[in-house]
Amino acid sequence: MTETLQHPRSPEPPTRFVGDDRALTELLAALREATVYCFDTEFHRERTYYARLALIQIAWPDGIAIVDPLACDPAPLAELFSSPALAVVHAGDQDLEIIERACAVLPARMFDIQIGAGFLGLASASLGAVVDRLLGLRLEKGDQLTDWMKRPLNSAQLHYAAGDVAHLIDCYDELHRRLVELGRWTWAEEECALALAKGRRSAVPEEAWWRLRQARQLRGRARGIAQCLAAWRESRAQRLDVPVRNVFPDLAIASIAQRPPSTRAELEGVRSLDSRHLGGGAAAEILEVVAKGAALPADKLCLPPGPQGDSIAKPMVALAAAYATERAHDLDLDPALLATRSDIVDFLQEPPVGRLTTGWRGDLVGVPIRKLASGEAALAVAGSSLVLEERSRRPIA
Repeated sequence: MTETLQHPRSPEPPTRFVGDDRALTELLAALREATVYCFDTEFHRERTYYARLALIQIAWPDGIAIVDPLACDPAPLAELFSSPALAVVHAGDQDLEIIERACAVLPARMFDIQIGAGFLGLASASLGAVVDRLLGLRLEKGDQLTDWMKRPLNSAQLHYAAGDVAHLIDCYDELHRRLVELGRWTWAEEECALALAKGRRSAVPEEAWWRLRQARQLRGRARGIAQCLAAWRESRAQRLDVPVRNVFPDLAIASIAQRPPSTRAELEGVRSLDSRHLGGGAAAEILEVVAKGAALPADKLCLPPGPQGDSIAKPMVALAAAYATERAHDLDLDPALLATRSDIVDFLQEPPVGRLTTGWRGDLVGVPIRKLASGEAALAVAGSSLVLEERSRRPIA
């Protein structure tokens, strides 16, 4: 997967604006020989379910292009994204989603600068922080509230957009150098491959209820109602292309799951619901969905991954989390990259599942946490640090 580009780049590489189909064809021809490219997107999604794509920025060793998807069809960019070239992004989760929708394809290979930086201890670092830390450069700050859908775009907007990709190849080279020195390059590659695979998974409406804050506390028929109602909301939001919160608030789903209404009058009394949510035949649909959810068979219930309820002892989770955090600090890793609390809960169930069961995480924290959970090891305080020690099994009176 490694392409190290060790070559100087101009501080202001040539930038082209792609505002018609002919210019896009010429851009694709220029990119055909590239082995590494970077991309970013500008979009708005405040009032829609699907992001409104406003710009696609692409950088490669010979220059930068800003593609206007409002002036030309971006679909032909599928040629680039499906090529064997390596795509370099920064915090690319949403960009992957948007590119897949616009071009019907995801990059064949990807390296995420933010993920790689996490292996140097930069926790969820912004692009500016990464460029500063790796290259010693300060990015110019732009207007975070720019309306990217408005045309024409001025020179300051285009300059800011180009800056989002201008230094990504240099960051990739520097990350490669440092992570190879630390013996962590394969960890970063593995993590980026997982992130790309995650981006390929389509949203499942029946799993939408997992995002509710109260999801794991629901029991009995409340789970079925929450699942069916959240799935209905997700599908309706997709169909109308509006944010899910505009269809139905989370609080209303939780309230209905606990006390399901059976009449329009009872539905109108649900907290956080008003006429906006119940018009256009929605009220009748909601009551129908609630009845369906209440009768949902157990084998049709899609439960969140991991243990349900309090099957894992909280003190054990707390100890394991403390150890994982200490280990991350010792190794100068982003703690959330090494192991989240959810990762630990997944790992402590029987049988263990999740990210700590294999790979570099399994070696660094999975094996030690398993020893801690089985009683083979104990945590001790050494100065200002926590250390994992062989358990003496000698209780203190």
